[in-house]
Amino acid sequence: MERSLVSPQRIESKGGTKVADHKISRRTLLTGTAAAGALSLTGLPARAEVNWKKYAGTKLEVILAKGPRGDNLQKYVKEFTELTGIQVESEQIPEQQQRQKCVIELTSGRPSFDVVHISYHVQKRQFEKAGWLADMTPFMKDPTLTAPDLVESDFSAAGLQYAKNDKGQMLSLPWSVDYFILYYNKELFQKKGVAVPKTLDEMLAAAEKLTDAKEGTFGFVGRGLRNANMTLWTNFFLNYGGEFLDAKGNILTDGPEAIEATKLYQALLTKVAPPGVAGFNWMESMASFTQGRSAMWIDGVGWAPPLEDPAASRVVGKVGYTVVPAGPKGQYSATYGDGIGIPAASKNKEAAYLLCQWIVSKQQGARLLQAGGGVPFRSSILNDAEVQKGVKTKEWLQSVIDSGKISKLGLPVVIPVAEFRDIVGAAITATLSGADPATELKKANDQFRPILERSEKA
Repeated sequence: MERSLVSPQRIESKGGTKVADHKISRRTLLTGTAAAGALSLTGLPARAEVNWKKYAGTKLEVILAKGPRGDNLQKYVKEFTELTGIQVESEQIPEQQQRQKCVIELTSGRPSFDVVHISYHVQKRQFEKAGWLADMTPFMKDPTLTAPDLVESDFSAAGLQYAKNDKGQMLSLPWSVDYFILYYNKELFQKKGVAVPKTLDEMLAAAEKLTDAKEGTFGFVGRGLRNANMTLWTNFFLNYGGEFLDAKGNILTDGPEAIEATKLYQALLTKVAPPGVAGFNWMESMASFTQGRSAMWIDGVGWAPPLEDPAASRVVGKVGYTVVPAGPKGQYSATYGDGIGIPAASKNKEAAYLLCQWIVSKQQGARLLQAGGGVPFRSSILNDAEVQKGVKTKEWLQSVIDSGKISKLGLPVVIPVAEFRDIVGAAITATLSGADPATELKKANDQFRPILERSEKA
């Protein structure tokens, strides 16, 4: 018989329902004597028999990719230390540098970190093949390490697909799913009398109307930087009917769907985007949007916090959120994901697992969702009506829900995915200087194909 879980206490405020911050003693948490089954600050049930203080005094090092997920962890991690006595030092690094640093240290066999933020869409196959991650399966089966509400069935199918290897081992805990959505500036749309686009063709037409170079405003902004640009481009590729691989595992990103998607990408970033966009990653794109210089931006779903922060944004209260417009062959939101794992070389695996468990806990997941910083993989968080009430930006939440219905993996699940992003991304960036999309894509696929074949044979 499953144990019933009691939702966290909540308080009402102008911003909506929020999770109340209240202290619960360790004795109460461990013995389960609280009559109402109250939750601790971790969101874990009082009846859990987890020995939270088992590794008190341990120090953990955490390496994070810079963004809202890392911000959420760092903001509240003192609560984990209060619960466990474990000290946590964490560092946020821009994502591409973080990925490079992780590979270098894990390859050395002596990583400086005990917990690692994983970008599934880039690192899943690479980390699995190299054997860099510890298997969490035995930890999840141990009631002295795992609270009863943390079960595999609470994670979405996509999360489990990302986290498990082909042997069924849980090599990480799914943290946050990242759908791509369309952000738009309502004020600029109203000023120009432009309707929110429903299709990609309408989006290009709207961007042209919204562009006024003399005023320094542009219709669209997005990632133009090689490698980073692939996560934007695949939204167009999928909606033009593209598939990354055929039934035999051959790469398909030089076909007619890819060519037409690249033509659209080329038009958007050369005709209606800010100068210098070929060097933009998400940071530069967001800066242009938050300054009110760009009317539309397609990127990951987790950027509501900085957009709605008066200290960082000039478009507070003016931002619209909706799904990526439909293409001629369908409507999909390119989907990516993040997890949290433990290096196999770590000497503090069980202590690190307690931290990983806290990171994906209901309390932390609710905070992430309510801040607009990410979408937890756990169904019990997303489907909690009280948690939903605490989401300030209802339009953003609806874009999340709607994107989940049209989600599709945004990159091929192959070992050399980094090489794929580099090579095809370079081809796409080249088109921003006037290169022909068909020619560049063919060259890129000819270059990537033998790399993919070698990786699969190995």
